[in-house]
Amino acid sequence: MNLLNSDDFWQFACDLYSKGHMQTRLLDYQNQQGKNVNLCLLLYYLDSLNFSINAEQLSQLQHVVSEFDAQVLKPLRSARGYLKANQQSITDYANIRHALLSAELKLEKQQQQMLIAAANDFELIACTTPDNSALYL
Repeated sequence: MNLLNSDDFWQFACDLYSKGHMQTRLLDYQNQQGKNVNLCLLLYYLDSLNFSINAEQLSQLQHVVSEFDAQVLKPLRSARGYLKANQQSITDYANIRHALLSAELKLEKQQQQMLIAAANDFELIACTTPDNSALYL
């Protein structure tokens, strides 16, 4: 059992997401390739810790995020998109948008905690030059 920490992962993810063109790149993976941003971030996090995962473990991580994406995050993003497109007719749009973004951020953090819990059940392989994202992307 590994001792990956969800708070450390959250901080890593926030830092990486804010660097350069990472936000655009990650959102392109999500919107154009159907990839999960939190899973991408976890793979980069594992790389930074010099841990490698295998294809079976990646499949398990994809399973961890798939239902939460389908039932929670994608509908919330869809609602935000609808409201944005119709903001002229939405009373108090700015406050509603802020509340939805705040909720989405909390849910993203929850999904990251789910990923860390799953990864902590894996036997991760120490590796000097891991490239976990290559498995996924």
